[in-house]
Amino acid sequence: MRISRRNKANPEFSLAAMTDVILLLLIFFMITSSAANQNAIDVKLPKGENNAIDTPNPIAVSIKPDGSYYIDEKPVEAVELENFIVTRLQNAPHPSFTIRADKNCLHKDVVFVMEIAEKHKYNIAIATTTQSE
Repeated sequence: MRISRRNKANPEFSLAAMTDVILLLLIFFMITSSAANQNAIDVKLPKGENNAIDTPNPIAVSIKPDGSYYIDEKPVEAVELENFIVTRLQNAPHPSFTIRADKNCLHKDVVFVMEIAEKHKYNIAIATTTQSE
């Protein structure tokens, strides 16, 4: 009596499973490589040009590295800064002011002043150094 197997193995090789694995690996590496490169971008901040048009603003808000604020060389507390700016600019036809932040000051201090400008729809200018300085 001859015994035969019920399930015979198919000797053909299917590439469908291999294609799925390669596609998943490709998607995985594409996602992880784009996420890893975001922190590795070298950003060089621009400097102002000498021929830029200088439009005078009625006030300048200066920010020192220790987080202290000054309006036209007069020290102002952070809680009083918004009221002081609004009072100075209430009758201006095009209300705007200049932010003069030290390069070593914290980002949150600059954003605080920018939020005041956004809240009252003021135009702002960020002071930069020229390339020759």
